[in-house]
Amino acid sequence: MVQVRVAGVALDASGQHVLLLKPVDQLPGDGMVLPIWIGQLEATSILVAVENADVPRPLAHDLMRVMLAALDAAPTRVEVTRIEGGTFFAEITLSTPLGDRVVDARPSDAIALASRAGAAIWVADEVMAEAGVPDVLTETDAAQSLDEFKRFLDDVEPEDFEG
Repeated sequence: MVQVRVAGVALDASGQHVLLLKPVDQLPGDGMVLPIWIGQLEATSILVAVENADVPRPLAHDLMRVMLAALDAAPTRVEVTRIEGGTFFAEITLSTPLGDRVVDARPSDAIALASRAGAAIWVADEVMAEAGVPDVLTETDAAQSLDEFKRFLDDVEPEDFEG
């Protein structure tokens, strides 16, 4: 297992949200990054937690954390355990008065919860080897790509997508 951090959430070329997990001991632009495609709501929830943003009402993952705390339980560890047919699987380890319990979860939900609770995030070595990609973007490259994407959105017309 390799411990990772949330390196960011990006949009791919088709506008899908991609969660980027990076080993904690690697610098930006060096080593590997694990991209996991997630939904828009999960992307928002993860970004809210990572950036400590204020929200007017609690999100679902805030509710999960509060409910667990009310039961004297807390997430202590999240693991992205495997990938099958392009689908990632994760587990959340909960510390409870009855001992540790492990529950199955989608990686996006597990990471959103871990980001709120300060739980460590881990990826199985096999998953990183199979689905990880070289991290070749620098922060300047990422900022330029984001600026280009914003310009594209400003200039695009529905007719541009007609065949």
